[in-house]
Amino acid sequence: MTNAPEIALITGLSGAGRRTAAHAMEDLGWYVVDNLPPLMMASLARTAAGFGADRVAIVVDVRSREQFDQLPQALRELKDMGCSITSVFLEADDDVIVQRQESNRRPLPLQFGGRLIEGIDRERRLLADQRAQADIVVDTTRLSARQLVQRIVNHFGDEATDRLKIALISFGFKNGVPIDADMVFDVRFLPNPYWIPELRPKSGLSRDVASYVLKHDAAQRFQEHMLALLATVAPGYLAESKRQVTVAIGCTGGKHRSTSMSEELAVRLRGQGFPTTVLHRDLGKE
Repeated sequence: MTNAPEIALITGLSGAGRRTAAHAMEDLGWYVVDNLPPLMMASLARTAAGFGADRVAIVVDVRSREQFDQLPQALRELKDMGCSITSVFLEADDDVIVQRQESNRRPLPLQFGGRLIEGIDRERRLLADQRAQADIVVDTTRLSARQLVQRIVNHFGDEATDRLKIALISFGFKNGVPIDADMVFDVRFLPNPYWIPELRPKSGLSRDVASYVLKHDAAQRFQEHMLALLATVAPGYLAESKRQVTVAIGCTGGKHRSTSMSEELAVRLRGQGFPTTVLHRDLGKE
């Protein structure tokens, strides 16, 4: 198969952090499927290749019960298709798993109405071969969720995913501040093109309005301050496993100043290597 996707197999004990690892992979841009029966893995790989997903993370564990025994056959099929496979096995000490399961009040898949410790023992025995063959074994006994995410990022991150993704939103304060904004900048201190008759009907996407807004020294200094601030906080956000930040830039109506400033900041951020998108929330509103 041409363009066979890269496969990350995530497995391990219940309560050891499989869901946290899957969410981390999703944040890194992988296509993630949870609790997939092993014999469906080859079909998933073909489907993923068909719609251009080149990195697929699959969570497979004892929830598939008897079908879990089919995992070795499924992995052979993937290798025959040309897929590269990295397997991650997550485990933790018995007492920690018991504590985690009791806190969320969910039984283990192989508990069968008995004691938690019996379900853990059955899982360990069933997963012994997979643990022995795993490329990466992570003991999460003493890891916080954030530390587990960082371990996953260290193994599967690349230069692109190690950059903070920034979403810029221009808006008008008269329509309310975006509730999902991590940072809000107010550019109402800049001269307003609204009071220039020939600029009033245009938006900040037009060259005339953008030139009028950005020609002022205050606009240029503010651009530099915003860029410096985002460059300062980016390493800390990534260290805390926050991989995307939403920055809202507002003026009165969201048509002129905020739009121009957002577009200019996006150009500067992309020049610094930050993947950046821009949304003009209130453009077109009266």
